[in-house]
Amino acid sequence: MTNYKSTLNLPHTNFSMKGNLSKKEIEILKKWKENNIYEIIRKTKQKKEKFFLHDGPPYANGNIHIGHAVNKILKDIIIKSKNMSGYNAPYTPSWDCHGLPIEHKIETINSKSKNKRNFSSFRNQCREYANQQVKNQKQEFIRLGILGDWEHAYLTMNFKNEARILKVFSKMIKLGYVYRDFKPVNWCTDCKSALAEAEVEYYPKSSVSAYIKFQALNDDIIKKIFKVSNLNYKIYIIIWTTTLWSLPANKAIALNPHFNYQLIETQKQILILSEKLTKKNLKKFGIKNWTILSTISGKLLENTKFLHPFLNINVPIVLSKHVTLDLGTGAVHIAPEFGMDDYKISKKYKISITKTIDGNGNYISEIHPKLNGINLVNSSKIIKKLLDKYLIKTEILTHNYPHCWRHRTPIIFRATQQWFIAMDHKNLRNNCIEQIKKVQWIPSWSKDNMINMISNRPDWCISRQRSWGVPITIFFHEKTGKLHPKLLFIIKSVIKDVKKNGIQSWFDINSKNLLGKESKDYIKTEDILDIWFESGSIMISDIYDEKIHNKNISDIYIEGSDQHRGWFMSSLIISTAINSISPYRTVITHGFAVDEKGKKMSKSIGNTIHPNYVIKKYGADILRLWVASTDYSKDLSISDIILKQISDTYRKIRNTARFLLSNLYDFCPKTEIISSKNMLILDRWAINKTLETQKKIIKNYENYNFHDVVKNITYFCSIEMSSFYLDIIKDRQYLTNSKNIARKSCQTTMYLILHALVRWITPILSFTADELWDHLPGKKEDFVFTEEWFKKLFYLKKEEKMNNQFWNTLIAIKTEVNKILDNARKYKKIGNSLESLVILYIDEDIQNMLKLLKNELKFLFLVSKIQIKNYYSAPHYATKSKFVKHLKIYVEKINGIKCMRCWHIISKKEDIDNKLKICKRCVSNVKGPGENRRFL
Repeated sequence: MTNYKSTLNLPHTNFSMKGNLSKKEIEILKKWKENNIYEIIRKTKQKKEKFFLHDGPPYANGNIHIGHAVNKILKDIIIKSKNMSGYNAPYTPSWDCHGLPIEHKIETINSKSKNKRNFSSFRNQCREYANQQVKNQKQEFIRLGILGDWEHAYLTMNFKNEARILKVFSKMIKLGYVYRDFKPVNWCTDCKSALAEAEVEYYPKSSVSAYIKFQALNDDIIKKIFKVSNLNYKIYIIIWTTTLWSLPANKAIALNPHFNYQLIETQKQILILSEKLTKKNLKKFGIKNWTILSTISGKLLENTKFLHPFLNINVPIVLSKHVTLDLGTGAVHIAPEFGMDDYKISKKYKISITKTIDGNGNYISEIHPKLNGINLVNSSKIIKKLLDKYLIKTEILTHNYPHCWRHRTPIIFRATQQWFIAMDHKNLRNNCIEQIKKVQWIPSWSKDNMINMISNRPDWCISRQRSWGVPITIFFHEKTGKLHPKLLFIIKSVIKDVKKNGIQSWFDINSKNLLGKESKDYIKTEDILDIWFESGSIMISDIYDEKIHNKNISDIYIEGSDQHRGWFMSSLIISTAINSISPYRTVITHGFAVDEKGKKMSKSIGNTIHPNYVIKKYGADILRLWVASTDYSKDLSISDIILKQISDTYRKIRNTARFLLSNLYDFCPKTEIISSKNMLILDRWAINKTLETQKKIIKNYENYNFHDVVKNITYFCSIEMSSFYLDIIKDRQYLTNSKNIARKSCQTTMYLILHALVRWITPILSFTADELWDHLPGKKEDFVFTEEWFKKLFYLKKEEKMNNQFWNTLIAIKTEVNKILDNARKYKKIGNSLESLVILYIDEDIQNMLKLLKNELKFLFLVSKIQIKNYYSAPHYATKSKFVKHLKIYVEKINGIKCMRCWHIISKKEDIDNKLKICKRCVSNVKGPGENRRFL
């Protein structure tokens, strides 16, 4: 007998080495759909404690991008890990369906077809378009392996949800938070609408900065204040601005009351400048000869009057601490129509605020004849000419400037009649801050960020001048501006209609039919609500279980950092105002997807990577693993190079699982599981190590540290298993008798490890986990997603002589021996490790440890023979370990006969069966009862 392959317990499995994910995942998705896997999970978890993750609605427009994938995958990992932790964790996908991008899309379609705009038809088109976008995005999210209640998704445009949003709005009105006012808001001339803070992004912009002089109305008053006399020239104050177009709205000049200002005599004119900026500015103006006449505090100039450079009005000096010395002259022109600071100052000084431009950014009539109908973007040249001799100097200044996030065009701060939520009514601002302090914020810096945003934000402008959205259902008096006295009753009736027929119900209302004779005195609001108000109102939807979640508090919100100004903010304000409590217990902020160089992904740059590209090339599980592997608290870098690295990590995990599975082909869990007391000590150590790893993994899942979960799994698979345990047990697994208790001990261990491992990877590698689960022997349930963390692992007993410290020492020694063996192979000293004799020169304590393993020690190092000698007897050519104290190693090729079955080198002829050409150990394993293993 010369071929002993048939006598070996060689591994085999149908669980392939190659993932071939892009094809397999499609079949797995079909199986999930056919079996309605989400409902199966819900039924198995229905009696468990509930955990609720609230889905921040993505916008229903266009294909999903890599940022969408990051967000949805993170949510799916959380949901699946919570289900695995024994919670009932439902997931209802959500979508924002109203708003300008959809409007803009339909407007574009209609303009091409030259259709006249019918608002009812237009809204129907928007609804149909949004439905199609939701349908498309849903399929893309499902392809990522996201499990959820896709058939009952939350859409803001569903009639019942539109009605609920109005219900929230009516509560805000009832509590007195809603008011109307004429004051500056972020305004996009392309959108022709007010914008929310979250709809504003900052990009570099080049602006014309100008130094302009305003002539004093009464020189004698200025002389008196500065205590000077006998002046021969006119007096001017110099202001600085980067918005020439706002000069037609100028109503005042602001000085800082704490700054000193100087009266400067120059050739043919006298100037007023901030003391600390005098030299800098006069040099800039090219003025070489000048004299300081007097210096006074800015507050002394309050209420003095100056002439507008080209309008026939007088403007007063007002005082404000917002004036700085960073740039300019220490004097700032005030246009209350175009700035919140300007607005507040004007309110304080009771300066009237008038309208100078329309919604398109064009100057209205009666401002100046040369500006009538001119767009502010094209006004600089005209205004320069109007300024004439009053314009001292202009420069080009590049600075960060607010832009519309949709059009990427510069916006303006413009005073219009808008509806607001009062942030200081009923102490709402401070109440929000107190609620923020009670929430767990991940990462921790986001807490301070939210507090700062709430502290500094203006009142919330909730009105938009558009058509596709939930209407502001208000009637207000034409003259007094007061709300209709029966407004709440009216809105209640409107809500019923909207619940049946949608938002068009409001727009179809005939005021006269509803209000009767009063209709002539009341104006029906045509504005719609900010979409952030819509998404922030989701807290009263039926996706919550009100019996379990008092006041609809979500356990967790998780979104990108842009939602600090968006959904996190709107949800917090609404919930605090209505329920006096935060809508969330934990808030996680994740970064944005960037390329491998850290650059933000952009179509214009050409550095975008679409989720479908990754899925087709690598599979969704690789995309999921990339998300989990990356520290999401920072921006997430993605590229082909990074994805290939992630694929290597995936292979390590898959190959470990495959090895475990391939050695269970003849293992019957019902009849062959070995009890812990009958297991070999190495197997008990492996299960102990698995349980230690599981504890770390569960803790990291609970703390949402998914990149550490991946590290734990990868280290376990690559180092603790593949490089140690699985490496050692191959001899026992392949060579012993198939029914040997030592082999069954090993199979029991692999079976238990595999059951733990498949659960660890389920939240992240969902497709692979499902595939692996289908190959597991002895499983009771059809789907791993209904399972919980594996509970049949156990620790090594404390009284064990071969405890954790023992095994840590062995691992350290094995690592050092492996280095020497690798080096010996490199220099052709040996062919493989079984051809070697390893001599360990070690101290007495470690000798005693190693001797516990008796004649099984050689299996630890995968060599044919091992000798242990005193450390101090080591020859000079023995290699000293740098990492293990009192250890020297020497390797030499062993002389003897190679066993044709186990390949060990047998040094004694009598230990080889001459007829069979195999060693006595193999003879026993093939012909007899098999060898007796106790340790390894």
